[in-house]
Amino acid sequence: MALSAPESFDIPGDGDLFVRFNTSAGTITARLFEQEAPRTVANFVGLATGTAEWREPQTGDTVQRPFYDGLVFHRVIPEFMIQFGCPLGTGTGGPGYRFKDEFAAGLRHDKPGMLSMANAGPHTNGSQFFITEVPTPWLDGKHAIFGEVTEGGDLIAEIAAAGNHSTTMESVEIFRA
Repeated sequence: MALSAPESFDIPGDGDLFVRFNTSAGTITARLFEQEAPRTVANFVGLATGTAEWREPQTGDTVQRPFYDGLVFHRVIPEFMIQFGCPLGTGTGGPGYRFKDEFAAGLRHDKPGMLSMANAGPHTNGSQFFITEVPTPWLDGKHAIFGEVTEGGDLIAEIAAAGNHSTTMESVEIFRA
């Protein structure tokens, strides 16, 4: 069975959609741009909550459980970004599918704390994403933005300074507020 990115999700409640990253270094909270980047947010929410099917890279089995819990920030570059979402911890793994880029007018890498999809070229998005530590305008039109840090932004520099594989994602929570 061919896997594909989820295109919708159901998070009950009112208000904006948020994600809380509970890491071994502390907590980062971000607002997700569900109106501006609906497909990208649906993919992220599906993987984070375990409602999306994905392929376990070690076994090849199709599974449906929270994807991000227990993974490490596998690529961190001080004064640039922290990257996450590879189930192998190498930067080469993903959910077993890819989906198209989604660039929303008005969303720019013009400040720290932007959540953006990591990719290997056009239309190769999967599970990996990064959070910018500084403005990164050269990434506009190349990496789909889907959220912005609202709390805990100081941890981005701390995680970057700690080095690759030094920080673990303990859990990811999706909520409305």
